[in-house]
Amino acid sequence: MEEIRLQKYLANQGIASRRACEEYIINGLVQVNGKTIYELGTKIDPEKDIVTFKGMTVKNVNRDKVYILLNKPIGYVTTAKDQFR
Repeated sequence: MEEIRLQKYLANQGIASRRACEEYIINGLVQVNGKTIYELGTKIDPEKDIVTFKGMTVKNVNRDKVYILLNKPIGYVTTAKDQFR
């Protein structure tokens, strides 16, 4: 497997969003092979490196993505706040 950025790996494993994972790295909450990482953009090999977050090992789970396509009927609004009401 190819190397990927640490924050992307953490986000892919469901720890948090990529931006939140960047904050965790900067704050020293993430370790790779026992060494605390503070620098963004650090690359890891998910097959070889051991990543821990807050002392817990992050398991490399390859999740198959499922895409769902929904068609909404004409006249329906899909928003949290309708600007026209």
